Amino acid sequence: MKAGDKDYIGGLIGTKIKKCMPVSGGDISRAYILYTDSDRVFCKLNSSSAAKSMFEAEEEGLKAIDKTKTVKTPVVYTVNALEKGACMLMEYVPSKNPESKDLEIFGAQLAAMHQTGCGFYGWENPNFIGNLPQSNQKHINWVSFYIKERLYPQFQTAVNRRFLTKEDVPGNDKLQAVIGSYCTNVRPSLLHGDLWSGNYLIAENGEPYLIDPAVYFGHSEIDLSMSRLFGGFGSSFYSAYFEINPSASGESNRMAIYQLYYLLVHLNLFGKSYYKSVKEILQVHF
Repeated sequence: MKAGDKDYIGGLIGTKIKKCMPVSGGDISRAYILYTDSDRVFCKLNSSSAAKSMFEAEEEGLKAIDKTKTVKTPVVYTVNALEKGACMLMEYVPSKNPESKDLEIFGAQLAAMHQTGCGFYGWENPNFIGNLPQSNQKHINWVSFYIKERLYPQFQTAVNRRFLTKEDVPGNDKLQAVIGSYCTNVRPSLLHGDLWSGNYLIAENGEPYLIDPAVYFGHSEIDLSMSRLFGGFGSSFYSAYFEINPSASGESNRMAIYQLYYLLVHLNLFGKSYYKSVKEILQVHF
């Protein structure tokens, strides 16, 4: 963190920053724990031109989740523009390694959060998945939303960046037929939207917290599919979740289709190493 940013951020919280400790784990933004005389504050910095919009969308998502009174989220203190980029200051939540009982609580809380619904798929505003724009135009049909607002933008970006060819991308009729056959009787649920293991934490007192959301109303299995993409959250999490929201038949096919979105995102963020995983789903299901 540059000295000028440190002084400016200290002014935002009204006290001098005594120590600044980098935190690892973020691919998109830099993160720090700021130590003052009496407190610790979590700080995210991003130097891109879209940084303030990204942090404002993140704040909106955290507040939407908090409003459900299900899973806790850190309190956001402020989002501010910097000379280059922006900063986000929020509550620092000391965390521990998850235990089975913690994940059981988390699974039940997420299931309760997913019971928060509405009359459409999408969100009031666009937001971001990583640093990629995520369109959330409202649809009354889930299959239409998922194809137009999720898959198509990522397919187009991948083609533009030459990670995919036009021939790799299924046509609209094929997408509609396959996804329509897999995804029936879907109701809108409030989603975290990017639920991998780096986007939740267990506080030292055992309370689960969600961080870094990309919220919208969609199929609850979206969050579950992302949670399983890189290993899963443990059996106690899923057992507690399904006790409240039972699993539906055909989940394995839907999981592949929903993971396709996140693999396309990773392809567009990190490059060709994700091509094989994307291609396998396209070959098996389309």
